[in-house]
This record gives sequence, C-alpha cells and structure tokens, in this order.
Amino acid sequence: MRNLVLLSFAAVLALAPAASAQSGNFTIAQHGTPVGTASFTVTALPTGYDSEAQVSIKMDGFSYTLAKTEHLSQANHLRRVQLNASVNSKTVNVTAAPAPKTDATPGLLLNITADGKTVNTRLDAHPGAVFLPDFDPGALETLLALGVAQNNRDLWAIIPKKAGSIEAVQLATYPDEQGTLDGKQIVVHHLVATIAGSPTDLFSGPENQLLQAELPQKGFALVRKNFVLTPPAKPIAPPADPAQATPAAPPAQ
Repeated sequence: MRNLVLLSFAAVLALAPAASAQSGNFTIAQHGTPVGTASFTVTALPTGYDSEAQVSIKMDGFSYTLAKTEHLSQANHLRRVQLNASVNSKTVNVTAAPAPKTDATPGLLLNITADGKTVNTRLDAHPGAVFLPDFDPGALETLLALGVAQNNRDLWAIIPKKAGSIEAVQLATYPDEQGTLDGKQIVVHHLVATIAGSPTDLFSGPENQLLQAELPQKGFALVRKNFVLTPPAKPIAPPADPAQATPAAPPAQ
C-alpha cells in the first residue's frame, strides 16, 4: 500500500491531522494447521513510517515470540530497528542502525545478543534493504512496497541470525491468481522472493498488501485473516519425514 501513497506528506497532513495507519493480522500454519499468529501495524509520520510487528508460535518442542519496532524513511528505507524475541525460552535481542556519519564508509551496524553473548556486525549499506526476521509479515509487506518502488531491483534482506548477514533478494513476478478477502473476490498478485537460495512465495492484493506467504521453513505459511487463495498455493499434507515438521530456530542462533 505504501508505494501507492507517494503524495507529499505536507498535502496529506493538510487533509488529515491524524497520521494514517495500515495493519494486518495473520495465522501461521504448518501444513494447513494453525500453530501461531502474527500481526503488524504501520503508521505514517511526516518523517516516514513507524512499524511494529508481533509473532507468536507454540508447538510441541518449539516456541517462538517476536516483538519488533522500526522506523523507515518515506521511501521505506531502514532507519533503525529494535527486535526482542524468545526462542524456546532463550532471549534474543537485536538492534540495527546506520553507522555514524563520521565513519568513512557507509554501513549498517547490527548488534545481536543471544545466549548471553553479544556480536556486533557491520554490514554493507544498501538503501533497498529489509530487516527480515522469520515469520514477520511486516517485513514482507515492506519488501513488497520496495519492490514496486524499485521495479523489483536492488533489493536486499538483512538476516538477524548468528552474526547477521545481508543477502540479495531476487523478486520474480508470476501470473495473477484469484482469491477472496472478507468474502469478496479479488485479483491476487503472485511473486517469488529468492533469498540466499531459498524461495518465498508472496501473494498480494490490489493495493499491494500482503495476503499470504509460503515460507522457506518447510510447510509453513502466513495467511491474512479472512483471505482464501483459490486454489490453494500448495497441497495440504504432512511431510513424509517427521523431522521436517520442526522449523528452523529463528531469528538468531
């Protein structure tokens, strides 16, 4: 949606004194069975966007919660982010912000604290970079917005795992599909984002809002509440190998 709102913020604020916001609520499913929830809220401000995301997964042998706050520029470029997560009761804290202007080389400073250890990593600066924790619908919504603004080019994902890394994103467009949202028929855009060799199928609506994501974690999907893709993206069936039922431990190790 945000890529469609490229009017000057002065004009927008003149029409509406309160900042506008968009949000989404999602079910996290594994092979069609709900295992958690996720949500995000984005608020438009004169300086850009404030974004918040919440994720909660509870399964046998695996629990994961995430709370993320970030500030983006008017062009959806990352300004700063704070992430607090718990993976099987182990706390993970992540912060990211641009390097000080006094530094000779532009970059992004990533600080990850997990298992009582802190790692500081300097990543290359890429304006079209999305901070991408596992199961975060807000991050995928931002990726869609950047994809439209940048014609699916020069996109990057900041991966907050281990010491942290930044990976190129290849975003390919596929033929439109159909679905229903709140009981109404809509056209569904289909894209595939390939990050570090792993594909994520993204399904978005007419206003570029995230509707569904088939995630690289085997059998996992994010589905917006009251959205149905017709026909489904993938057959709903349990994995042949029970070991595949355990997702990768996000967002850091």
